[in-house]
Amino acid sequence: MAANVSAADVQVGLRLPGLDVPLQRVNLIMYTGVSGDFNPIHWNERIAQMVGLPNVIAHGMLTMAEAGRVVTSWVGDPGSVLSYSVRFSKPVVVPDDDVGAMLHVSGEVVDVDESGKATIDLVATSAGPDGGPVDVLQNARAVVQLRQ
Repeated sequence: MAANVSAADVQVGLRLPGLDVPLQRVNLIMYTGVSGDFNPIHWNERIAQMVGLPNVIAHGMLTMAEAGRVVTSWVGDPGSVLSYSVRFSKPVVVPDDDVGAMLHVSGEVVDVDESGKATIDLVATSAGPDGGPVDVLQNARAVVQLRQ
């Protein structure tokens, strides 16, 4: 499969469709089983608070994967992603209620070269301690090969 997006249609400044990802404790439990990451900070509030966290937090790799969906959904082929990296800056805190947490992700094309490689910067936020948005990823960047 190849990218669905043509390099001729992409310019610097293009904003990718954003994504809102609801995360509840049940999502964390499911991810724990799939990933094999059984660290109790992802499912046990008492342990999370004992190590200084405000509450249970989402797995970093789950947060990274959900943010990456903005890129793969836009480009149309996950195999078109040449590189993807992030730095975890703040945890996604997931309260034990009917709402949980909301991860907001957006992306913007910051470079397109003559070979059709596009560089995309991502922004991922979730609610901080005061309820306002905090960046949960820093230096989140993907490079994709667009269709020529």
